[in-house]
Amino acid sequence: MVDVYFIEAAASDEAGSLSHKVEALYDILAIEAQIKQDSFVALKVHFGEKGNTGYIRPEWLSGLAARLTQKTRRAFITDTNTLYVGSRSNASEHLKLAWEHGYSQEALGIPVWIADGMIGRDDDEIKVDLPRIRSAKIASTFLSTDVLLCFSHFTGHVLSGVGAALKNLGMGCASRAGKLEQHSDVHPWVKSKKCTLCSTCFEYCPTGAIVEQDSAAFIQDETCIGCGECLVVCPTGAIGLSWDDDKGRVQEKIAEYAYSVHNLFEGRAGYFNFLVRMTRDCDCMSKDAPSFMEDIGILASRDPVALDKASVDLVNTRAGKDIMQELQPIDWTIQLRHAQEIGLGSMEYGLKDLSPDGRH
Repeated sequence: MVDVYFIEAAASDEAGSLSHKVEALYDILAIEAQIKQDSFVALKVHFGEKGNTGYIRPEWLSGLAARLTQKTRRAFITDTNTLYVGSRSNASEHLKLAWEHGYSQEALGIPVWIADGMIGRDDDEIKVDLPRIRSAKIASTFLSTDVLLCFSHFTGHVLSGVGAALKNLGMGCASRAGKLEQHSDVHPWVKSKKCTLCSTCFEYCPTGAIVEQDSAAFIQDETCIGCGECLVVCPTGAIGLSWDDDKGRVQEKIAEYAYSVHNLFEGRAGYFNFLVRMTRDCDCMSKDAPSFMEDIGILASRDPVALDKASVDLVNTRAGKDIMQELQPIDWTIQLRHAQEIGLGSMEYGLKDLSPDGRH
C-alpha cells in the first residue's frame, strides 16, 4: 500500500497559502535528505501554452524554490520543447513564454531551463527493453540531475484520457525524438505541394535523410531516425506526420517512458498533482478553457502511479461518476494498469489527508 498525501486547496486561495501547502507536502515526502550542497535539483513543470490559463502558477512554487536555494546552489525549473510547431517548440520562444507566464529567475530565485536544448535535439537514450519501447530518448538535462520534483496540472487529455504525473513524466521529460516515438509509429513525410524547396530541413536533418526529389524535399525512411526536427523548422508546414490512432498503444508508450525517467532517480523523486482549474484538455491548448468541476486540492507521493490513481479516484468521487471517461471517451486506466505491470508503481494506495479538518 503506497502513501498518497492530500491537502485541500483552490486556485482562488492566496498564493502564499498554496505555496505553504506545497512545502508541507514536500516535507512529508522527506526528499530533502537526498539533497546535498552540489545536487542538481529539477522542478519539472509545464509552463503552459500561449493563451492558456490553467497552468501551475510560479508563485505556488516560490516558497519551495526559496527553500531549495538554502539547500543547494543548483536547483532549477524546467520543461522540454514540444513536438508540434508553436511558442514552445524552441528554447528561445519557450523561455520568452515562460517569462510571460511568470517563470523567471527574478521571480523564483532559481534559473529557468529548457531540458532538451534549443530545438529539442539534446537527448540521451536509456535502454529499457519494454514491450513498446526498447530505448527511451530522454532530454539530456535529466540524466545529469540528482533529484526530480515533478509538478503536474491534472486535466483531461485527448490521447490518454487523463493528463497528470505519468504524462508529465513520460511525454514531458522526452526529447522531440522521444515525443515523436510516443505519438507516431511512422516517420514524417513531405507534402510536396506545400514544399518550396527552401532547403531549411536539409540543413537541420542530423542524418542527411532529406534529399531533393521531383523538385521537392523527400525524406528517406531508411535513413530517417524520427527526431522530428524537420517538423519544427519547416517554414511552410510541408512536413506531415501520422499520429498514432491507437490510444491504448500511446498510453502504454507514455507509461514506459515514465518508467525510464522514474528509474533514473532511485528514490530521489517526488510527484505533485494540482487538482485545481481542471479542464477537459491539457495545458498545451492555447485557450482559456472552463473548469469541468470545482477545485479539490493538491496531492503528492513518491509513486506516480498511485498518485495518478488517487487523483482520478478523488475527482470521480467528487463528481459522482467517471467524469474523466465522460470528458474524453478513452479508457484512461490503460496507462495506469500498464505502468503497474512493468513495475513503475502501484495502483494500491492509502490516502493521507493533511487538510486542517481531515476531510477529503
